[in-house]
Amino acid sequence: MHFHDDSLFPENQEKLVIQAAPYGPEWLPGDADDLPLTMDEHVQAAVDCYNAGATVLHIHVRELDGKGSKRMSMFNELLGRLREAVPDMVLQIGGSISFAPEGEGGDAKWLAYDTRHLLAELTPAPDQVTIAINTSQMNIVEIMNDDDLEGTSIAKPDYYRAYRDMVVEAGPDFYLEHLRRLHAGGIQPHFQLAHLAQLETVERLIRAGVYTGPLILNYVAIGGGFAGRHPADLVEFIRRVPDGAVLTIESSMRAVAPMNAVAIALGQHVRVGNEDNLWGAKGERMSSVAQIEQMVKISEALGRDIATGADAKRIYQIGEYYADADETLARLGMVPNRRPGQRGFMLRDVQA
Repeated sequence: MHFHDDSLFPENQEKLVIQAAPYGPEWLPGDADDLPLTMDEHVQAAVDCYNAGATVLHIHVRELDGKGSKRMSMFNELLGRLREAVPDMVLQIGGSISFAPEGEGGDAKWLAYDTRHLLAELTPAPDQVTIAINTSQMNIVEIMNDDDLEGTSIAKPDYYRAYRDMVVEAGPDFYLEHLRRLHAGGIQPHFQLAHLAQLETVERLIRAGVYTGPLILNYVAIGGGFAGRHPADLVEFIRRVPDGAVLTIESSMRAVAPMNAVAIALGQHVRVGNEDNLWGAKGERMSSVAQIEQMVKISEALGRDIATGADAKRIYQIGEYYADADETLARLGMVPNRRPGQRGFMLRDVQA
């Protein structure tokens, strides 16, 4: 992204889109006071997040026994109720479905490709499904400390090891087919990217005409094979993202607020919620709703407007696809592909 001299003026920045992730698939009941269990509680969590200022909802579903649901029927039921309860929110399904271990000593793992592909057939269809690109370690506890995990199930040695050893399986066999199915279902992929190498893979998909649509993505700074918390890496990722992309910053635990404060100042968007963080000040629990309210206060203090639901759908360009690679590159503000025999650096095409 290119920053002009006036790019930090809030009146020139896009309105802030707040993603809420209030369903915490890695936690068990009792790990946080605001983890929903019943379907009514799932819906109320969405309503509360929307009323606090969030306009994008990152969705997982929990069974009554407290474990993450892997049943598509549960997702269908929740989506149907959310379309009525929060019609203005962008509904975003978490592409892992549920990675939580079945019990102590179990593996924390993403489900098989065929199961994750079923997300493209949900009814009613979500607006988005998150998609990982390239297989990677996802050790979510690497940069957590004892204070982060105090009083939670992940503090137990077996659960801790399960999350320490987790891997995201997302090779080409997965993402090529998943992108095809999402496109066929009219569902926008929301790219969850760990580092620049994955961003470069997405660019190659765009240049090859495999993906032709808006580039909506999260920079996921959770460590353990994903990005860490170094601000230079965050700024470099922002610099490398195309001007026409929509970028949200995602971090973990007490780094969420400072990372998001940087994002707000730089005109990017933010994600909060108990899936990412349980804490406010050291030793003090903070609900998903309180985290959203904190982002609203920071943004308003800087003079940046908060997006409405309609704004979020416009900013995310929900429902849009482009004709081919050339149009996608142009809409994203990227230089065109090299034509046969063309030498030198590429420039954006201009009308004569």
